[in-house]
Amino acid sequence: MTRLEDTAPLRTFILKVANRCNIDCDYCYVFNSKDQTSRHLPARMSVEVAQVAARRISEHATAHGLRDVHVVLHGGEPLLVGPRHMADLLNTLRDGISSDTDVRFELQTNGMLLTEAWLDLFERYEVVLGVSLDGPPAANDRHRLTHIGRSSAASVVRGVELLRSRPHLFAGLLAVVDLANDPVEVHDYLASFKPPVIDFNLPHGTHDDPPHRDDPGVPEYGLWMSRVYDAWLARPEYQHSVRMLEDIVALSSGVRGSVETLGLAPPTSVVIESNGTIEGVDTLRSVEEGASWLGLDLLSQSFDETVRHPKLLHRHDGKAALAEKCQSCPLVEVCGGGYLPHRFNAARGYRNPSVYCADLEYLIRHVQGSLRQHGWSTHAPVAPSP
Repeated sequence: MTRLEDTAPLRTFILKVANRCNIDCDYCYVFNSKDQTSRHLPARMSVEVAQVAARRISEHATAHGLRDVHVVLHGGEPLLVGPRHMADLLNTLRDGISSDTDVRFELQTNGMLLTEAWLDLFERYEVVLGVSLDGPPAANDRHRLTHIGRSSAASVVRGVELLRSRPHLFAGLLAVVDLANDPVEVHDYLASFKPPVIDFNLPHGTHDDPPHRDDPGVPEYGLWMSRVYDAWLARPEYQHSVRMLEDIVALSSGVRGSVETLGLAPPTSVVIESNGTIEGVDTLRSVEEGASWLGLDLLSQSFDETVRHPKLLHRHDGKAALAEKCQSCPLVEVCGGGYLPHRFNAARGYRNPSVYCADLEYLIRHVQGSLRQHGWSTHAPVAPSP
């Protein structure tokens, strides 16, 4: 059991500034999964909620001596709030957080609504933007269509090209893995936009509702990502990072990763809903109704009180929170047992190996085998590469 004094402070605050979207991605954990709460929340975050959020972030940063915090504007589609309201939110957050704490703003968007005026606003508040794009038009439109079933690809690409005109605002691209898409084609297409970072997310699935596989006996997602890894290394002119793969390299070398989907480091992020309620891992909405709820809100609880919540405290337990199989696995320092939502089943809760266990094992060994070939010494003991 984790003692409160051993918990890490929160450093990333994800604000759901919009709870509506202009497209209808069929894999969306916000609107098209088991928990439909977002459809009943305010369509946008009010300035009043942003004021309280800023105050709570500021007091938490001050209490823990944090020199900087990361504020992520999320949704839904954040640009649906409109430029004027977005400016009010950003101004409120910037002015409400102590000047002793640097605020790094980021916004995740589908890019379809981007204009020069939006970019001017983001210049003013130093907001960097990540854009969701699953690959070439046919790959992207397999899941990311408008509400009337039309392609979103051309509008997203137009937004990305506009964003590229101000590369200092371009945080990167985010794609969801689909086995039906060719991994090298997807990677190279995304790389053609010269993003600083490409993120690949595995589709959300649980043991009760597992992700699609063509052959359940094959680690198809691990194979898919291993081909991305090979394509990434194949061309020396590539300057972007691939976050999942760089995290595997870092964790294999004994360095902490950058996201909570891999590794054993305690998570340091929290979600603030548009009505001011606080959630831990909002992707748990893909698990079951209420899985992400904490029963907390900004008006009543501080973030120091938030980290005491049992649903968050257990996430600091490292190996002890994992299934027995994971605790004894030589790769656990790297995979961390897999992402929390991917471990769930109704009978045993989250004390299961990830539904992507075999995929992560294959990918980690593939990456570590490549590292050894190039003379690296990996941190974790590993079996021979496949």
